[in-house]
Amino acid sequence: MERFRNTGQPDWDWWGRIWPTPADTLRRLGVTPGDRVAEIGCGNGYFALPAARIADPASVYAVDVDATLLAELEGMANAQGIGNVVPVRGDARDLADLLPEPVDLALLANAFHGIDDRAAFVAGVAAALAADGRFVVVNWRDRPRAETAVDGEPRGPPTELRLGPEETRRAVEAASDLRLAREVDLPPFHYGLVFER
Repeated sequence: MERFRNTGQPDWDWWGRIWPTPADTLRRLGVTPGDRVAEIGCGNGYFALPAARIADPASVYAVDVDATLLAELEGMANAQGIGNVVPVRGDARDLADLLPEPVDLALLANAFHGIDDRAAFVAGVAAALAADGRFVVVNWRDRPRAETAVDGEPRGPPTELRLGPEETRRAVEAASDLRLAREVDLPPFHYGLVFER
């Protein structure tokens, strides 16, 4: 997809070294029981599946442009008996049209740096949120890639694509009526920004 500069889909073992307890990370970011959640760029479900367990019985819409990854996610959800994950294939700039209902929380993890038209993307997310909805952006800290190594190998997006929390905040607030409510430190390499109306 030309609209997103993907930097690779790590496997679950790799993510597990950074976030060994993804459900705890999601709770810290504000996912609560009964939340209708959309995970944008969900890949094969590293966050969508634990989000579904937390949000149950509400739906978790797992949004991605890659049908293969969505099929993997669906297979894992079925194998784990998770029935409230809804795979959605499409472009997040059309999020409000893709989802059957407004969501209480939209999550974007490790991808904001790769979006070219951030204003259109943020506007699309904001349009899909409920009146009191939250938008959560998790991103790599703007440190040199050489400093974000896992098992001795540099990981994450190229240094020049990385965005600090302030740059991310400005981009979201300039494109929407969402305002930063809090910042969450996600060691060792990430931060999370929670935006509200």
